[in-house]
Amino acid sequence: MVIAVGALIVLLAVMIPKFRIVQKQIDDVNRLTEENLTGIRVVRAFNAEQYQEDKFEKANENLMHTQLFTGRGMAFLSPIMMFVQSSVTVAIYYVGARLINAIEVPLNGTMAEMMAAVSDRSLMLGDVVSFSSYALYVIMAFVMLLMIFMMLPRAQVSANRINEVIDSDISVTEGKETASGETGNIEFRDVSFRYPEASEDCLKHISFSAKKGETVAFIGATGSGKSTLASLTARLYDATEGAVLLDGKSVSEYSFETLYSKIGYITQRATLFANSVKGNVAFGKSGKEITDEDVKNALDIAQATEFVQTMEEGINSSVSQSGSNLSGGQKQRLSIARAIARKPEILIFDDSFSALDYKTDRILRQRIKTDLQGTTCLIIAQRIGTIRNADKIVVLDNGEVAGIGTHEELMKNCSVYQQIALSQLSAEELAANA
Repeated sequence: MVIAVGALIVLLAVMIPKFRIVQKQIDDVNRLTEENLTGIRVVRAFNAEQYQEDKFEKANENLMHTQLFTGRGMAFLSPIMMFVQSSVTVAIYYVGARLINAIEVPLNGTMAEMMAAVSDRSLMLGDVVSFSSYALYVIMAFVMLLMIFMMLPRAQVSANRINEVIDSDISVTEGKETASGETGNIEFRDVSFRYPEASEDCLKHISFSAKKGETVAFIGATGSGKSTLASLTARLYDATEGAVLLDGKSVSEYSFETLYSKIGYITQRATLFANSVKGNVAFGKSGKEITDEDVKNALDIAQATEFVQTMEEGINSSVSQSGSNLSGGQKQRLSIARAIARKPEILIFDDSFSALDYKTDRILRQRIKTDLQGTTCLIIAQRIGTIRNADKIVVLDNGEVAGIGTHEELMKNCSVYQQIALSQLSAEELAANA
């Protein structure tokens, strides 16, 4: 047992740190594999296959060498334990044989004495066999204990990660308000926002308001904070400074169910699920049941009826995971229809018209204006044509408001907006459109 325990202590001391390393190296291999699969188009477009292969090969070799080390180390366990087991068995039977032989059978004694000696020998033999079995159980218990210690380091690494998530502070907590006296009103009151661990604010002192039924558009260069502003409205984050008000109350005061029932959020990336067209449009919890008629009406407003009708089963046609059997414009229109079907007070379009042609874009916005009167719309876009007819346009530049007004007003007094407009349309086209 001294040999067995000594071997266990040595193996554990050497192997446990390596097992922790193995778990992290498996993560590296999985991460690189996922990166290569999700970014395969970028890798090919930039002819970086060999570079990515070399990165994967390096991570894979590190894992292989560590696995070989632990495998070779654990390979000593079997012969050591077999040696201990066999040695104990031989030793027990050797000592047992000596003990049995030590019990003499009196050949010249009486029959009773001879039978007593034979009985003692039989009892001793039973004791030896029983002791041998118990000794083997103890040895096997040490082997199973070692197996547990082999799994323990990996379990520790996984448990630590789970605990990191469980123990992390919740930054967005739910409020208790379930009603408000107003509908469809939004106000940003001197809002500044900084992402966690960022060195500076990405939004600085943003102030504007949107009344019920108004269309407010946001435009600016890439990275100016447009999508962040939409995220604050939907309370995916809380403002660092200032307040985001919805229907006269801070968004942090509402319960999540109440807040999200007021908002229809069409994200920058159209997300569809492996379901039917109807299932995707009627997805999510709503104030009332979404009927087939609601789905068809939402598809009609979103200009999706035409292509849905060409599908074999209409609104019951299957949509692949992530909408892989649809084009970019079709996916965007289904995402817009999903938000419209819930009939929210506020619609947030986070660059949701980018894959649509100009004609479809124009008709869709007209239908929203005529069919969804009273619905407040926040539109984030890069195209002047998409936002020029908005009731109010907010121009963002490096996280700050560079100008607020109508298209005509901004063309007169906002240089940032003028540059964006002239980069897309000539002066003659802008004048003709006006």
